[in-house]
Amino acid sequence: MKRTETRAIDVNGVKIGGQDKVVIQSMTNTKTKDVEKTVAQIQALEERGCEVIRVAVLDGEDAKAIKDIKERIHIPIVADIHFNPDLAIKAIESGVDKIRLNPGNIEDEAKIKEVVTLAKAHHIPIRIGINSGSLNKKYEKSEVSMIESAKDHIRILEALDFHDICLSFKSSDPLETIRAYRLASETFPYPLHLGVTEAGGLLDSTIKSSLALGSLLLDGIGDTIRISISDDPIKEIAVAKKLLKACGLYKNVPTLISCPTCGRIQYDMLPIVKEMEEYLDTLDKDIKVAIMGCAVNGPGEAKGADIGIAGMKDSALLFKKGTIIKTIPQADIIKVLKEEIEKF
Repeated sequence: MKRTETRAIDVNGVKIGGQDKVVIQSMTNTKTKDVEKTVAQIQALEERGCEVIRVAVLDGEDAKAIKDIKERIHIPIVADIHFNPDLAIKAIESGVDKIRLNPGNIEDEAKIKEVVTLAKAHHIPIRIGINSGSLNKKYEKSEVSMIESAKDHIRILEALDFHDICLSFKSSDPLETIRAYRLASETFPYPLHLGVTEAGGLLDSTIKSSLALGSLLLDGIGDTIRISISDDPIKEIAVAKKLLKACGLYKNVPTLISCPTCGRIQYDMLPIVKEMEEYLDTLDKDIKVAIMGCAVNGPGEAKGADIGIAGMKDSALLFKKGTIIKTIPQADIIKVLKEEIEKF
């Protein structure tokens, strides 16, 4: 799928914009100054496919901790700055790879210029992160106002000949999010960081993010993505990868095919689906695995699966590409599936 052409930025070796790839991001929920916990969480996110990580910088200790954290992780780190631009300066001095500024609560133009000048000297990109819920009071809440807010701050950066800019226009309303990003794509040449803010728990966030970000991605809009979930950040990576794969923008993500169950089912299928779903989330493989409720339609409906099972009363059919291979005991379903997946 061809992406909308945007100006590329470099975040310590990770390219955002100017390509067909969409970069996956997340954000830690630890106290950044707690280096051990923050590093442990980032390393776990790295293992699951996170490519850029953002941390909250609430005070000088958080900014200072970035130096120690960077020494133990392998992906670029972004400092999330609100209210106090001096913390952006401290984060840059600590070696941060990118800065996120919220124009809704940082208005001191002289200080912004100081941050931009230092960022330019260190080749540090800046994301101007617009949130509909924290717009400056001079704006009415709308996608047009979000664009105008961005313009005000972009002017400051461009006046200093600074163009390593990324933009985001997040709302908790998925439809407003779509409108804002479509307008931004028509207005600015800079790469867009996609997200629905304050999206809720796993179910609500997945629905809102799939609606808003899926629509934008299929339009060719978006260069990097963060799925905001009120849960373990690991789940953000899983949803992001699956969404990008569904849009044809990501590989090496397993796909699970399973039926919703009905009165024909004769085995306890749902715990198997849950365990296999969790197992598949740990793998980097382009494989389709099917777990079907019965042998009536199972192999036929899931014939596109690489490997699958269809349950029966005391056993299950193991099939590959729609062809039945053998019958296995129900107690061995998970073990056999994992063995077949490992061999794939």
